[in-house]
Amino acid sequence: MKVQAPSQRGLLPSEYLLSLVRADQPIPGPPLPEIALAGRANVGKSSLLNLLVGRRALARVSATPGKTRALNVFRWGDVCHLVDVPGYGWSKAGKADRASWRLLVEHYVMERPMLRGVLWLLDIRHDPSPDDRAFGALLAQRKIHVMPVLTKGDKIGRSKRDERVASIGGVLNVAPENLLVTSAHTREGQEALRDAVLAFVA
Repeated sequence: MKVQAPSQRGLLPSEYLLSLVRADQPIPGPPLPEIALAGRANVGKSSLLNLLVGRRALARVSATPGKTRALNVFRWGDVCHLVDVPGYGWSKAGKADRASWRLLVEHYVMERPMLRGVLWLLDIRHDPSPDDRAFGALLAQRKIHVMPVLTKGDKIGRSKRDERVASIGGVLNVAPENLLVTSAHTREGQEALRDAVLAFVA
């Protein structure tokens, strides 16, 4: 497949398509590679998706963590489908809701044939939680391309950044240079994020 690169402004046509309530549900239209955005509830998935596509409000940013309850699919040009995966680890969700979300996410990550890569979001201010580490183990089973993305880079001072990146990398056993720091507020990491997605689908 020929990969369409972003224009000089970094913009490709992007739109919300549909929400999948089952991991095996088809996406209408020509088949495209799928890139998942996954992480804990309130890690900033919608903000990162907006940063990636260069639009302020393509994905709605909710003030209520854990609100996403389906696989929300967006088209990014002719490059791929971007899939906003329900956040894990939201303690206020009911037991039945947490179980159904977990099954949806696990089936999608492990069995979706068009899934080509995962942008794994982690909050730079905190070390990976047990839920984060469990999700990392799931990704390792699938042996799929994964880019760990540290969100909310503007929330910590520059003097503490290297320390936080090293700490998170140590927990995940990932070299610090392989962790991408981003900020939806300052647009930090936008081009590197796009490069990662293009590499996943090339």
